[in-house]
Amino acid sequence: MGRGWLLGMALAWLAAPAAWAQTQIRAINSSQQAGVDVVRIELSEPLPAVPTGFTIQTPPRIAIDLPGVVNGIGRNQVEINQGNLRSANVAQAGDRARVVLNLRQASTYSAKLEGSALVLVLNSAAPVAQTAGEPVHFAQSLNTAPQPLRDIDFRRGADGAGRIIVNLPSTQVGVDIQQQGQGLVVEFLRSSLPENLRRKIDVADFGTPVQMITTTQTGDRVRMTVEPKGNWEHSAYQSDNQFVLEVRPQKVDPNKLTQGPGYAGDKLSLNFQNIEVRALLQVIADFTNFNVVTSDTVTGNVTLRLKDVPWDQALDIIMQAKGLGLKKSGNVLWIAPKEELAAKEKLDLESKAAIAQLEPVRTQSFQLNYVKAEDIAKGLTGQAIGGSSGSGSGGSSGGSSGSSSGTRILSPRGSVIYEPRTNQLFVSDIPSKLEEIQAMIAKIDVPVRQVLIEARIVEANDKFGRSLGVKLGANDLRGQQGGIPGYSVGGGNYVTVGGNYNGVGSQTNQGVATNYNNTQFVNLPANTSSDAFSNGVATTIALSLFSATANRFLNLELSALESDGKGKVVSSPRIITADQVKAVIEQGEELPYQVATASGATSIAFRKANLKLEVTPQITPEGSVILNVDVNKDSRGTLTPQGYAINTKHAQTQVLVENGGTVVIGGIYTQDEGETVNKVPVLGDVPFLGNLFKNKTRTTSKTELLIFLTPKVVSERATVR
Repeated sequence: MGRGWLLGMALAWLAAPAAWAQTQIRAINSSQQAGVDVVRIELSEPLPAVPTGFTIQTPPRIAIDLPGVVNGIGRNQVEINQGNLRSANVAQAGDRARVVLNLRQASTYSAKLEGSALVLVLNSAAPVAQTAGEPVHFAQSLNTAPQPLRDIDFRRGADGAGRIIVNLPSTQVGVDIQQQGQGLVVEFLRSSLPENLRRKIDVADFGTPVQMITTTQTGDRVRMTVEPKGNWEHSAYQSDNQFVLEVRPQKVDPNKLTQGPGYAGDKLSLNFQNIEVRALLQVIADFTNFNVVTSDTVTGNVTLRLKDVPWDQALDIIMQAKGLGLKKSGNVLWIAPKEELAAKEKLDLESKAAIAQLEPVRTQSFQLNYVKAEDIAKGLTGQAIGGSSGSGSGGSSGGSSGSSSGTRILSPRGSVIYEPRTNQLFVSDIPSKLEEIQAMIAKIDVPVRQVLIEARIVEANDKFGRSLGVKLGANDLRGQQGGIPGYSVGGGNYVTVGGNYNGVGSQTNQGVATNYNNTQFVNLPANTSSDAFSNGVATTIALSLFSATANRFLNLELSALESDGKGKVVSSPRIITADQVKAVIEQGEELPYQVATASGATSIAFRKANLKLEVTPQITPEGSVILNVDVNKDSRGTLTPQGYAINTKHAQTQVLVENGGTVVIGGIYTQDEGETVNKVPVLGDVPFLGNLFKNKTRTTSKTELLIFLTPKVVSERATVR
């Protein structure tokens, strides 16, 4: 035996000669001083400086990297099982060693050098169960004024981990880490973010669990949202002014029987044939260092074989096989049949209910600052109408009661009275309910942020119109002056030309004296009735060809009009309102029109032609604003026999805008083009001369509507009571 040991020592000496030349880890000891866990790592030589390390939240661990150090203990695991410490693992990687402390609860630490030993002091705060989304204070904030972050970088580690590196301005900046859903949120307290760092970084191509990194400014803190995918775990550490968040993929153990979530205990192997359940539970208790209390009703035997199974999964398998339940209190596990646990819990609940019925009630007043006492009273009693409600036995109330439409928050013996004049609330209930109501009011009675919404409505129009027309007429007065009108066509017959039937009749003395308008046989003047001409009047020029005796006339009138108009209307309504409160601003006119009544008489009614802005803002956690917008821009239109027509422009939408940003929510562009030709058949088609027998009108109209919105958060006062 002695020779074998000497031979092994000799082989070890020859195989690792470099290990004896480096600093070695001699021992890892743990103790508790004034309730604080202290880990002492004994080394063969003093370290030149305090080594760096990092913490892991899930599973809770502390890792310390020791450069130039090798493991001289002779084993890779050291069992501690004291306080918050479970064990310590030592791993060798190249020329450095890593000491990993396995904890029961997540904890931070401080490190210092004492001679040739490295002393790690875990925080003295009692472990507190944190709910999902509650921030973990990685580093407390020590600065008073906000400090700007210097840089944000991303790198990929050798093991496929994503490393987010943030260069802090100093070591005084506080850091909070929390897990929200499937992502991580890191908040840098009392800090600011330069404009060049306010961006989204897509890092999906790096092949790490991290897909997207979004950094924004929220109040007096910088919020960084990390979006990973798959199964991952994270750790964070800080070295001087450099903060590093590392997200690593979780490696799935192929030997695990069930790859389900929630099993994170150390692995064990069990192989028992017909062993008592109580003895098997004691074996697991010895392995986990938990205090196990087994009920006397737990009996029976079990046969099982497990290999490399987490101890919490093995315990779950045993309890499911024997119909057992578990109740944890601190580090004590109480195991009993499920029926017994349910009966015990039922007795506890009945006891609490009996105490609540017998416990004396007391009255507490609440001064409300930002919400109405009547609204809070409705919520406490679950009423749709009325301000207060008493107990079922006839409690007093300070307002009208109403029908129940919700869940009652007060206990059956509780009552509430609200005073609208001083905006106070008086609640009578058991002390536990009063504490709940006080916590609820503290979250509800907070100032509401306000938003200023500026809208700019721009209307632009461009109109063009061109119209050409002609009037052509002839008159023969020889018949009225004693001669023979017209022209001979043979056989003693004559023909004359006039503008219409009455014109030729008057020339041949068939009727009264000639009406001048009756001499026109082409009456196609410039048509300026289109809106493109804006009621313009065409310009005319006339020409008359007549005989020397002034008894024959050929009259010609040309009319033309070209209109070119441009206009722009800018409306800028603005309104301020509270978060999630609808606001309406309206300005315009009401136009009268006649309507018929049932009796047949007429009455006057009015219709609005207004500019109206209706908006409901919602401030997001990132500081942006969601707007539910309804914009109307009506104007007076064409006058009809029934009254004025209304030109309407309407936009209704929902948009997300950053604070102080501008967005265009609507654009209406219309273009109307028209060309009209009126002519005498056949004659109007004759080249050149055909222009004397027709008129031509061409119109073009362009209109454009744009709506700009700019929301600004007016105040972001802290909601601290």
